[in-house]
Parts: sequence; C-alpha cells; structure tokens
Amino acid sequence: MTDHARTTDSLRDLIAGAMPGAVDALKELVRIPSVSWDGFDPERVQESAEFVAVRLKALDLFDEVTIVREQQANSSDYGQPAVLARREAAPGYPTVLLYAHHDVQPPGDRAAWDSEPFEPEEREGRLYGRGAADDKAGVLVHLTALEAVRDVLLDDLKIGIAVFVEGEEEFGSRSFTTILDAHTRLLRSDVIIVADSDNRTVDIPSLTVSLRGNVAFSLTVSTLSHASHSGMLGGAVPDAMMAAMTLVSRLYNADGSVAVEGLRGYAAPVPEFSHDELVHDSGLLDGVSEIGKGPILSRIWFQPAISITGIDAPSVQNASNTLIPSVTIKVSVRVAPGQTATEAWDAIRTHLEATAPWGAHLAFSEPDLGNAFLVDTSGSAVALELDALRDAWGGTDPVLAGVGGSIPFIADLVTRFPEAQILVTGVEDPASRAHSPNESLSLAVFERAILAETLFLLRLNDREV
Repeated sequence: MTDHARTTDSLRDLIAGAMPGAVDALKELVRIPSVSWDGFDPERVQESAEFVAVRLKALDLFDEVTIVREQQANSSDYGQPAVLARREAAPGYPTVLLYAHHDVQPPGDRAAWDSEPFEPEEREGRLYGRGAADDKAGVLVHLTALEAVRDVLLDDLKIGIAVFVEGEEEFGSRSFTTILDAHTRLLRSDVIIVADSDNRTVDIPSLTVSLRGNVAFSLTVSTLSHASHSGMLGGAVPDAMMAAMTLVSRLYNADGSVAVEGLRGYAAPVPEFSHDELVHDSGLLDGVSEIGKGPILSRIWFQPAISITGIDAPSVQNASNTLIPSVTIKVSVRVAPGQTATEAWDAIRTHLEATAPWGAHLAFSEPDLGNAFLVDTSGSAVALELDALRDAWGGTDPVLAGVGGSIPFIADLVTRFPEAQILVTGVEDPASRAHSPNESLSLAVFERAILAETLFLLRLNDREV
C-alpha cells in the first residue's frame, strides 16, 4: 500500500467510483418496506435484515455475521431482527462499533408523496423514498466505507470492527437492551459510531453532541359509556373529543411553550439561528408565528416539547351527529438533557390526571422511555472525527450540534460500555424530512459521509490504544 493510496484526494476518487454501486444498493434496500410497527408485515423487516447480512458477509472482513431476535425488555414478546457482525482487533488496537438501523417509519398518507414511498426516485441530486435518509443511508455508509477500507488496507487492517444494524429503532428499540446483554461479546467496543443523525446544511457537516430524551404513550379519554345523538344530549354532557381537546390545550402556555410543571429545560449556549432559517427548514406558513421563548435552537435542543402525533376517532367522511364516548391520542414528549425520561413521564402523567376536564376518565398505555444524551467532546475520537468530517467536506469546519430528536438507546450503550467514546454522525440535512412524506437524501451528503467514515477508520487504524 502506497502513501498515495491514503491521501484524501485519492480516497475521494475511490469513493466517487463506488457511488453508483452504493446508490443502487440503497435503492434496493429502500424498496423493502421494512416498517417495524405493529400491524405491518414482519417478513419485510426480516427481508431487509437478510439484505444487510448478505452484504456484510460478502465483504469477507468478519469472523462472524449473524441475524438475531431477542425478547423485548420486560416482555415475553420478541423484537424485530437485528444484524450483528464482528472482526477482532489486533493486540493493542481499538474496536469500533458501527450502528445503524434498517427499519423505517410507516409511509403515512401516500397522497402526500410526490413519488411512491417504497420506489426510490432521484430528483435534482436527491434520492426520495421512505428510509432513504433515515436510516438506510446510514447502513450503506457503513457498508461502503468498510468496502473502501478493505480495498485500501488489504491485509493491514488492525482495528477491530463490530456492526449492529438494528431492526426496530423506529418502534422504540424494545429489544435493544436484551440484544446488548445477550451479545456483549460481539458488540464490546472502544469507539461507537451511531450513523443516525443530521447535518447543519448540505454544505456544513455536524457532529451531534446532544439529544433530547423521549416519552411516548397513548392516552384514551372517555366520558360516556356509549355513543349518543349529539342533538339530543349535546350541551348537557361532554363527549370524549371535547374532553380530549380541552385536556390537550392544557399542556401548553399561551405562547405555545410546555405548561407541565416538573418538565425542565437545560441551560447551554447555542449558535445563532434566524427566523428565516426556521421558516426554510420547517415550512412554517406565512403568518403562523413561532412558539416558545428564548433562542430558537435552545427551544429545539434544550427545552421540553409535547406533540400530539396521532388520534383514533371517526374520520370526517364517517362522522355522524354523535357524541363520541372514547378518543385515543398518541402523545410524544421530548425531554431536555439533564432530566430522566422516568421523571418526565411522572410529571406529564400527574399533570394530565390533575387537569382532566369534567372528571373525564384517562387510561394510559405503557410508555416508551428514552433518556437524553450529552457527548463528552474531550475524547480523542471526537477530534479524529472532526478532522475526518472537515476533510470530507472540503475544508468546511464541522459544527458541534444539538438535535431536538431522540436516540434513546444511546443511554443504554453508555450504561453497557461506559468507557467507549460515542460519536453520533449522520447523512440527513434540513431538507431530508425524515418521518415525513417526501423523505429524501442528498446524494452529495451521502458521498461525503462515506468518505468521512472511511477517513476515520483508516486514520484510527494507524493508532494503537
């Protein structure tokens, strides 16, 4: 292996040459509708796991590649299939765990998509499709970077490599801890790269250093034992929709900030971020105001937020003049760093029970809980990753960024591997619209992310612990 083969320019050329194959493989993976939620075909999640396993084996790098299913925590049910792989390190060299997930969100309203959600389509430098960005691109970043590292190093690969491609991240990672506990030998590592976050823009890379936690649950609001004619009894008894909407309104202050006593924010400086940038990133309609107070990024990164993400009630087409006895809503709470998800759950449940109007009956599902995460930026792996991002993006300095979303399992990784340095990277940008219709991936970011990971792994291979 020559020094020329290791220069950034030569590696850039290598990755550029690998891009057509990487994009084709990503399209093939996106075509598999691997929705991990209840009510969707689990065989398609199995199919996507097998896709990943086949390609990991084809790299001929690993001592072991396996597909596993483990019981969900605190349940007898089994989770979705995950793909694990491991190659042991040479003596004195670190092991890197590469994480991504192969499951995706449901497509949602197909009419809101400009193309079929599971038929990937390239338009103006972006690849559209469910999972194209979140997080099947993360899977292909790992696969393509590993292929490049193999081809450059040949027999000189000294670092250990572990791979964990999860199959139920979009459904709460319910068997994540049991997988960690059952397969610690395969997953133990010194550095963990979680490829499931975003970048400040297409042209400015980010390393995610904070994530909000989350609490997600369903709430059923009931006021009547049976449905009744709204004309006969309306105005005398509250129906469940009336009670649910009133209850939801009591979650917020007049300015839209969270009104739940006990949900706390986190104090930390944030970069400037203008209202125009917020409008651009969010699609905020003309005349619709911001909510909350304080710097915009502080509200997004370091303050709690509550969203109602779903409701089970009669559709407009099927609506009749009926007082509805029960309504179920899906509640998503983002928890600021510094507060545990358990504390947040206790606070919001207490608030809802205390503010239920007209004595409405409340029933709560078992919540999905995930803790917030703050990165220790003093580690050597962080410096190495920042250099790799800078070089991959052509000299642009990366941003240390917070993210308003949640990756709850990172707290579990910290618990199981407390000495490991965790790097949260990603391929998304503000236009990716993860979880939404018209989800897309910038192919330019995809290429740079592959190059950055390749640079990181090659440079780490030059270092002994």
